[in-house]
Amino acid sequence: MHSKKTVLAAAFAAVAALTLSACGNGGDSADNSVAEVSSGTGSEPATVLDQPFTKPDLVLTDTHGKKYDLREKTKGKPTLIYFGYTNCPDVCPLTMSNIAVAKRALPKADQDKLQVVFVTTDPERDTPASLGSWLRAQDPDFTGLTGDFPTIQAGARQIGIGIDPPKKEKDGTVVSMHGAQVIAFSPKTDQGYVLYSEDTTAEDYTEDLPELVKGETP
Repeated sequence: MHSKKTVLAAAFAAVAALTLSACGNGGDSADNSVAEVSSGTGSEPATVLDQPFTKPDLVLTDTHGKKYDLREKTKGKPTLIYFGYTNCPDVCPLTMSNIAVAKRALPKADQDKLQVVFVTTDPERDTPASLGSWLRAQDPDFTGLTGDFPTIQAGARQIGIGIDPPKKEKDGTVVSMHGAQVIAFSPKTDQGYVLYSEDTTAEDYTEDLPELVKGETP
């Protein structure tokens, strides 16, 4: 079992607000430059929060165009929440791929219990249709959510995740600044009690998911 560190949720939130990854994508041209700044939460992939986060009070739109109440839909279920966007060239697809690989290693019954929610930080481009198509390539059961940016930003702040509106640079590169942490919520308490940095590997998730599904500390 890999090592963990324990921090207060409030202390993490203060740090996470300043810990953003800048993912760049040049829109229509795949040859445009990519702007990237990476920073994790430390050497250990998992951080156990001494004071867990309350699940965000978020009502957004899912990939089927239907209203999705995050608290209601995931109540009593093991849930991983991540804020990112589909045009991200590196961190976001790798994170979701790592989780998908780890999920497939679970018994079928546990796979059915686990909820993986991807909330876009680029709602202007991530429509329900485009978000759904992107997530299906990762795992058809992953939930994708989009909506208006202020609502998404406020929801992210509730769990210490900082995000900024996507910005178009002079060279046409679109840069989205967003916290790259995944937060695990317990099915027992609906509290976010374990945080994973962008450096977390598929092997790390594979090791921890069996405990997270049961609401235990990995």
